[in-house]
Amino acid sequence: MSEMITADLVDLDLSADTKEAAARALAERMAALGRVTDLAGFLADVATREAQMPTGLDGGIGIPHCRSAHVTEPTLAFGRSAAGIDFGAADGPADLVFLIAAPAGADDAHLTILSALARQLMNAEFTAALRSVADTATAAALIRGDVTPQKAAAAQTDAAPASGEASSGSAQASPADDAAPAEAGTPDAAPAPSEAPAPKDTTDPKDATDPATADPTPEHPFRIVAVTSCPTGIAHTYMAAESLENAGREAGVELVVETQGSAGFTRLDPALIAAADGVILAHDVPVRDKDRFAGKPTVDVGVKAGINRPGELITEVRQKAARGETTAPAAAGTPVERTGEPGEGYGTKLRKWLMSGVSYMVPFVAAGGLLIAIGFALGGYKVNKAPSVMDHFVWTQTDSWAALMFQIGGVAFAFLVPVLAGYIAYGIADRPGLVPGFVGGSIALTINAGFLGGLAAGLISGAVVTAIQRVRIPQALRGIMPVVVIPLISSAVVGFLMFVVIGKPIATAQKGMTDWLSGLSGANAVLLGALLGLMMCFDLGGPVNKVAYTFATAGIAVSDPSDSAMKIMAAVMAAGMVPPLAMALATTVRGRLFTETERENGKAAWVLGASFISEGAIPFAAADPLRVIPSAMVGGALTGALSMAFGATLRAPHGGVFVVPLIGNPFLYLIAVAAGVCASTALVVALKTLRGSTPGGEREKGEHEQAGRAGSADREQPVAA
Repeated sequence: MSEMITADLVDLDLSADTKEAAARALAERMAALGRVTDLAGFLADVATREAQMPTGLDGGIGIPHCRSAHVTEPTLAFGRSAAGIDFGAADGPADLVFLIAAPAGADDAHLTILSALARQLMNAEFTAALRSVADTATAAALIRGDVTPQKAAAAQTDAAPASGEASSGSAQASPADDAAPAEAGTPDAAPAPSEAPAPKDTTDPKDATDPATADPTPEHPFRIVAVTSCPTGIAHTYMAAESLENAGREAGVELVVETQGSAGFTRLDPALIAAADGVILAHDVPVRDKDRFAGKPTVDVGVKAGINRPGELITEVRQKAARGETTAPAAAGTPVERTGEPGEGYGTKLRKWLMSGVSYMVPFVAAGGLLIAIGFALGGYKVNKAPSVMDHFVWTQTDSWAALMFQIGGVAFAFLVPVLAGYIAYGIADRPGLVPGFVGGSIALTINAGFLGGLAAGLISGAVVTAIQRVRIPQALRGIMPVVVIPLISSAVVGFLMFVVIGKPIATAQKGMTDWLSGLSGANAVLLGALLGLMMCFDLGGPVNKVAYTFATAGIAVSDPSDSAMKIMAAVMAAGMVPPLAMALATTVRGRLFTETERENGKAAWVLGASFISEGAIPFAAADPLRVIPSAMVGGALTGALSMAFGATLRAPHGGVFVVPLIGNPFLYLIAVAAGVCASTALVVALKTLRGSTPGGEREKGEHEQAGRAGSADREQPVAA
């Protein structure tokens, strides 16, 4: 810890008037010591963390913090402001500001030390000493834990007569003062610990005897288990834990906290959870293994509530226990329900059920499609007529290896519809839905109902299993329900419906859709390509993107796909490559329009775009959606339309430029991609230029001012041409 903060990283007269200026002033001290390698990039990471949730705390504390690739070692800088700086706390501005910088791969030991500091901020004596300390060396030692708050106060009292004048903003002690600065009679003296602004509240003493909050039994005090977590897992997580523990001691309850922070976490002993009378979850990210607490009276709040009003939370959970309010058992939720939000509509759940199936199907599509494409590349288009490699395989013949790749890919493709149906049912009804879902999906293949049949089979299977689960079953039969009764009845019902009732209409619809695709040509094909391009670039890997991609892969998920289906697959992949490649090109040709972080993301976007990973453009879209997304959609639509017009085909469902040898008309295909990338790049650059300012304008201004102070004229130039 001795190297984490030094006197050079302490500013007892912080003159900044905004949180951005405060962060910059403290970060410049880190950069001067080589702890931060890229000031602008680090400040962008701090701003991103601040945007997730304000870092101001009650009691006059601000703790801007982040993990960043621009930090060389865990570092802490401290500033004290006389005027106060607004960090978004409910009780007003902060006069104590801690800037915490953690490397992207910080080790557990350093993160544990930072968590200890966060807990100290809940100690009124510690914050009072920081408000009164007179020199930077003592402040650094106090934060490191080398001296106690009492010793720091005594050291300042002893030093005051010799120095004759304390540092700006600190208390001035007289020679006769032997007590801590908090007890000095001067106007600048720091408040006593009991009078210091406390970051937590306390419950009314009458709560201890209130019948609604009385202990359930006289044998033991009320027992609470708690979990705290925050997005970064460095500060708020541990401050909430300390605040809850302090409030628990004051309220006379047994309270044990599990901190799910960056340094990892140790799970609460199951015996503690079983014996607990209530649960407090103070978190801003999902609680890991939340099912452990099912069936207990639970208060579920944000992490700041755990810091600012722990007494209220303890009172609330005791009142819930007195009323007998508990959370539902974990088994009541399906996989979709456990990852969703309360009150979601049926449409949202339906989309998640379908996406559940698609997400499990896509790896089979990728593996099978690429193997089949390799087979065609090695053996030509007659490879599908090759005999089984079980009967004929020659190690030295390319045709035998081509047949092997093709036949393995065909086996993988045979799982597509059953996996789709099975995991749609899984999303609806959990594991009991898998058996009827796979059975229904296999039947869809048998009756040539294809992709549409798989969708129907999955939805029906989930509905049938859910209906069976709602039937009241005698206790004696419950043990065999999941392994015998539910699979038997649900498979029989789904099989009957697929074979006899809805299978033939779905197969007819599937054939009609296939015939329509096969008949597309000319303007119709170009319009379809443009529409698919728009969909691929609208949400960059989201639901609309997945619909277009699933539509394309469904067409080639057969042993002998039509030429139109392969053209659609080519158009979809080409359009999906455009957004990240366009953003990468834009950051190269007009880097001054982007922040340093975005320019770094642009380097990665080259590879992501070339690999057909549309999500590579998400950082740019999140920062400036009104300019990035429309620009990406224009380029995607152009690429999709040109790909269809050029007649490019693709049997592989993924791979980007790495499967160009498997593409029909590859030269024209690459021209279509390049045209879309150039169009998107030109549009996004134009829109950002017309805006009149750049996302990094404030940063560049600061850099230029700093350069001017240093007398370095060359740094006044734009970052990139």
